[in-house]
Amino acid sequence: MFNIKRLQKVTSPQAASYNLAIAIKVEQAVMGCTDRRKICVVTGSRAEYGLLYWLLKNIAGDPELLLQLVATGAHLSPEYGLTYRIIENDGFTIDEKLEILLSGDTKTAMAKSLGLAVIGFAELLQRLQPDLLVLLGDRYEILAAAQAALLLAVPVAHISGGECTEGVVDEAVRHAVTKMSHLHFVACEVYRKRVIQLGEDPGRVFNYGDPGLDNLRRLTLFTRSELEQQLDFELGDLNFLVAYHPLTLDKDQAEGIQGINELLAALDWFPQARIIITGANADAGGRAINERLRAYARNNSPRVLYCASLGQKRYLSALKHCQVLIGNSSSGIVEAPVLQTATVNIGERQAGRLKAASIIDCRTAPAEIIKSIRLATSPAFQNQLAEVQSLYGDDDASWKIKESLKRASLAGLTRKRFYDLDFTY
Repeated sequence: MFNIKRLQKVTSPQAASYNLAIAIKVEQAVMGCTDRRKICVVTGSRAEYGLLYWLLKNIAGDPELLLQLVATGAHLSPEYGLTYRIIENDGFTIDEKLEILLSGDTKTAMAKSLGLAVIGFAELLQRLQPDLLVLLGDRYEILAAAQAALLLAVPVAHISGGECTEGVVDEAVRHAVTKMSHLHFVACEVYRKRVIQLGEDPGRVFNYGDPGLDNLRRLTLFTRSELEQQLDFELGDLNFLVAYHPLTLDKDQAEGIQGINELLAALDWFPQARIIITGANADAGGRAINERLRAYARNNSPRVLYCASLGQKRYLSALKHCQVLIGNSSSGIVEAPVLQTATVNIGERQAGRLKAASIIDCRTAPAEIIKSIRLATSPAFQNQLAEVQSLYGDDDASWKIKESLKRASLAGLTRKRFYDLDFTY
């Protein structure tokens, strides 16, 4: 039952539709109405929340749906900026906060966190009793939620299946979650075919585009001067945005540290550049990477700024006003081309993804990175960015996903038959 004491006064302009949903929630709780479809959405990181933002708003604003929101993982960590506060500042009520992160920065700690997450999700799903569980992407806490839901017979809707990231453990996690899910929302036709290739019923796989692109069409990003005020940081004639995350398939974490050292060595060749660095995610090795990023910013102040988390609007605004994104973030693959920003994509983390002409792949070596940055910032390359087309859709994916969640028949949804392609055995 809805707890009326949790009702918050929300003044954020982004929360108008959510206020309506809260009012409906209270009214139905008072009247004893419980027939709305309960949609539970899990978010474990700042990046994932940014992709889910408009879907959350659409669910919260629909009087026929009841949003149940779970925050876990890096959202609850002081080291990663306590980003659950951003969710609350946006006007959402977090129904459950699930602590799973251990203090270690190792693969063993990540594996133990996965175990804690399975236990925690089993308990909270039993409490919430959702009609549908919505999971996005490929992080290990998402795998934990899917495992718990599988055993509790909770139907799962998975967003961003069928993609490839060959350099990280996320690759296996994503496909595993696909097999534990019952509805699939993919970003392009190639990924739809790949999910079907995994044995999923084509009638349950929907190509609506990437919901993260809704931010670029519905958010009013900061102007250059507004961004400078927001960050207390002056941009220059040449600006870099750096986003670099661990390679979780590396058996030896020293390889990940070597990668960030080589990236920073390459940046030294561009002393004229103003550089905004955002912190690595909460995977094994992320803490060590962030220590080096913070030290680099301190040693190169004031032309280098480090932020543990920029938040969605500031990050996308920085992506818009910088000439190039350098690192291995998926935002360089999906959002940067739409904003007509060049990407220097380093290493194998994003290997296998569809890539627009604005993306330059390079190996993790200083000479290769330097060469790629010079190419990305050249007048000829910058001039061609206006012609780059998105490969991940251009319409309102979040609304379409919400409508499918609302209208999908739940009867027998958890029973799946393997869909065979027309093979000759």
